[in-house]
Amino acid sequence: MYKLRELEREDIREINKWRNDPDLIACLGAPYRYINEDVDKDWFDSYMRSRGNSVRCAIIDADNDNKILGLISLMSINYINRSAELHIMIGDKINRGKGIGTYAVKSMIEHAFNSLNLRRIELGVLESNLPAIKLYEKTGFIKEGEKRKSNYKNGEYISMIMMGLLKEEYL
Repeated sequence: MYKLRELEREDIREINKWRNDPDLIACLGAPYRYINEDVDKDWFDSYMRSRGNSVRCAIIDADNDNKILGLISLMSINYINRSAELHIMIGDKINRGKGIGTYAVKSMIEHAFNSLNLRRIELGVLESNLPAIKLYEKTGFIKEGEKRKSNYKNGEYISMIMMGLLKEEYL
């Protein structure tokens, strides 16, 4: 089984490998860039200073706290509107399709709605990332719109599907 724990500085080396994997980044909305480990250490330090409006968790094997499998985050938490953005990344290809993402998304939804008292979670996903879209639909997210041809990936423009989940829909 799996569990979530807050991101730790020791996780940065593995996350940096993922963020430099062109095949993984091709599935995500962010552009591919070469990122050295110092940049990711600064990214982690920035997170530690802004924990009031974000939650970043490592997805780990329940039997091995040190082996990070992925990263899931609630970003741009807005306590007035009671909303946040969800981001997830499963690092190594061999760990995809095993239910890790489903576990992590469900766990983060529970945390958002039951611990942080949020009422809305939203996300953007590349229209070409069909496994992720299927995961989000399975966990209750609803397509709310599309940002047509908004992201430049591998020489072409790809649309972003905008999805959302309200607390009352989840419960």
